[in-house]
Amino acid sequence: MKKEFLFFFFGICMSWGSAQNSVDSLNFTLEDCLNYAYEHNYTLQSMKLSEEAAADAYKQSKMEYLPSVSASIGENLSNSKDNPASFGGNASINASMTLYQGGNISRTVKQNQLKKEMSVYQTSQYENTLIIQILQAFLTAIGNDELLRYQEVVARASEEQWKQGKEQYRFGKILESDYLLLEAQLANDRNNVINTRISRDKSLLSLKKLLSMPATENLQLIHPDTAAVNALGLLPAIAEVIENTMQTMPDLKISAYNVDIATLNASMAKANYLPTISLQGSVGTGHTNFSKFGTQLADRHNEQIGVSVSIPIYDNNRTRSKITQSRIALQQAELDQKQTALDLEQTVATEYQDVLSSFNQYQTTKIRQNAYSKTFDVYRAQFTAGSITTVDLLQQQNNYISALNDYIQSKYNFILKRKILDVYMGKNVKI
Repeated sequence: MKKEFLFFFFGICMSWGSAQNSVDSLNFTLEDCLNYAYEHNYTLQSMKLSEEAAADAYKQSKMEYLPSVSASIGENLSNSKDNPASFGGNASINASMTLYQGGNISRTVKQNQLKKEMSVYQTSQYENTLIIQILQAFLTAIGNDELLRYQEVVARASEEQWKQGKEQYRFGKILESDYLLLEAQLANDRNNVINTRISRDKSLLSLKKLLSMPATENLQLIHPDTAAVNALGLLPAIAEVIENTMQTMPDLKISAYNVDIATLNASMAKANYLPTISLQGSVGTGHTNFSKFGTQLADRHNEQIGVSVSIPIYDNNRTRSKITQSRIALQQAELDQKQTALDLEQTVATEYQDVLSSFNQYQTTKIRQNAYSKTFDVYRAQFTAGSITTVDLLQQQNNYISALNDYIQSKYNFILKRKILDVYMGKNVKI
């Protein structure tokens, strides 16, 4: 009974521990990584806070149409040789309102509205950058993981070959140099496994950083189904890709907003030549002592209202300099807009050609890897039968490893470039 209880208890503990590991592990697809980043990425959260700040600045600028109101109250004690100690005080409510400022109040409201709208596109711009970075880190990680699995198989095959060679060398069937070559190949294959595992873990760390996830989090990536990767090679016409990109990419929207904001800045600089008209008003009262306090407040009640006009005459050429600077800034914004459109068009055209090239490279390395894989299997069988030399076997093994590395690298490089093109066209990124 005691033994049965111990086995039962041990089984429960193992099941609980396994369940804990399952719960603690995060199994993410690419879509899961993107959704997690949308909620947790610190820079993205900061961008959204900037949106809130821009919205608040726009709201506040509209309040400038309203008058500002303040109140003041004061009491004082005075004493001198001629006058005994006495109390005095006053209270007032003051209001002021700008009636005309060369149209700058309305321009400021419009400018802040543009900044508010532009902040949304700036967030979208960073989201595109974040998606591409996550794509790169995710595909690098699963590419290394796939390569690691193949390398582990190759390392196990090398270990079997080394064991066979060790027996053959012990019975004098092969030379010591052949045995040492097998031993060196095994050490090299094991080293490849270690290096690839480190590369995979480093790419996982890069991905966690983009997700604003703790480095110690147990993140497991779910490999996408790449069986239909050939279908990704079917591209729309380059003119269609460029047209979709020019319509959806936030970079062009941001450059257009910068031109509009610079135009308003130029108009606001010219408005400094115009007068400013303000309306002021106040209501107040006071007293000199506390004798007949109520009567004094009534007698000293006063109201004032007035209009003031401030006319700029000479300001040490500051206004003229601001006009010149704002005009130059506007011209620069217009040039930046044209350059952004040109750069974007060139970038998309280049990316399009890179996709075609990477797809061709992927198809070539796929055929090459398949050929070397089958050839390596044949050579392994021939080596086991003793019909080929160690040098022949290892040469084919290294050819296979090289072809395998090229195939996996080209496959995920093609997927990355193809999906970056989807980002440019404003499509949802899925694998």
